[in-house]
Amino acid sequence: MDGNWDGLRADVRRTIDELIASGRESGVQVAAYLHGSPILEVHAGPADRATGRTLTADTPIWSVSTGKALTATVVHVLVERGELDYDLRIADVWPEFGRHGKGGVTVRHALTHTAGVPALPRDVTPEDFTDWDRMCAMVADAEPIAAPGAVKAYHAWTFGWLVGEVVRRVTGRRVSAVLAEDVAGPLGVADELYLAVPAADLDRLARVEDRNLSALFDFASANLPNFDRVAPPGVRPGAQVGSRADVLTAEVPATGTMTARAAARMLAALIGEVDGVRLISPTRLRAVTTPDGPPGPEWVFGQETTWGLGYAVDDDGSFGAAGSGGSLAYAYPELGLTVAATKTLLGAGDGDPMEDLRVLIRDAVSARR
Repeated sequence: MDGNWDGLRADVRRTIDELIASGRESGVQVAAYLHGSPILEVHAGPADRATGRTLTADTPIWSVSTGKALTATVVHVLVERGELDYDLRIADVWPEFGRHGKGGVTVRHALTHTAGVPALPRDVTPEDFTDWDRMCAMVADAEPIAAPGAVKAYHAWTFGWLVGEVVRRVTGRRVSAVLAEDVAGPLGVADELYLAVPAADLDRLARVEDRNLSALFDFASANLPNFDRVAPPGVRPGAQVGSRADVLTAEVPATGTMTARAAARMLAALIGEVDGVRLISPTRLRAVTTPDGPPGPEWVFGQETTWGLGYAVDDDGSFGAAGSGGSLAYAYPELGLTVAATKTLLGAGDGDPMEDLRVLIRDAVSARR
């Protein structure tokens, strides 16, 4: 790493140490790449507070919806190779999905959260999540809330089965295998970037815990009429799901398990070259990060939201994904910068420390342009 970034690393380290000392955080990883090279890699705290095991840079952490960036990246790599098309109608390769008038839904709709099938049955369970065919059957049989492209609705869980089953039908491989073989493997991080964790690697993972994220979910359930339709009570995306070995080893590709440095490395290979690896062309990168229409209110949370193809697109020129509880992975193509953060203590409602660190790193890099 370039020694010129020692001051930034010290600032990030100091901030993380203060967060841990105050009890707001427990285990934290933050990493950044600039023009294909790592400039920052900070980790602190325990991987498991119950045992005292130390968090290291190569300790994967379940990072909730930040995993959508992994799944979207798989799609773009396949499109780059000509194996998949954004405008493929999903029912053309998955006929059962065409029920209830869903025949016009495309891969593009799935990536932009406009497919119209964000909801799950209220009684769905984590055990259901471990059965790929059962979950795909639920999604295929779902009645849409709107016509394709008509409504922005965050597909919190269904995103993974929608996209993952298309990948399986088109390639004959599970989306987790494509990630491992065609993305993580070439980048040298196959043991740090997962959509389904091998059982043999479970002991390496950090253990996530709830700080106050569950309280936010209770508030959302009481105040947002569509929240429980998208995140039913038994499968809210928090520690009670992310600490289960059966879910971690299953294919649930709306979430992912990763290290911060692996996520930052993957995004760096999307916007440029990393050790000879570039995942997509500059032309495709522009298409992927172009907003799919103007910002508009989103069906679940009611906030103004902008998506590109599988990633959130922000006003500061970045794209990426963030997960409930505080993880994130974002890229700034104009700066050549990527930033990722993962953490073990899932919190909400009292600021966003990892987002603050993202801004700190972005501003430090931007100031040197």
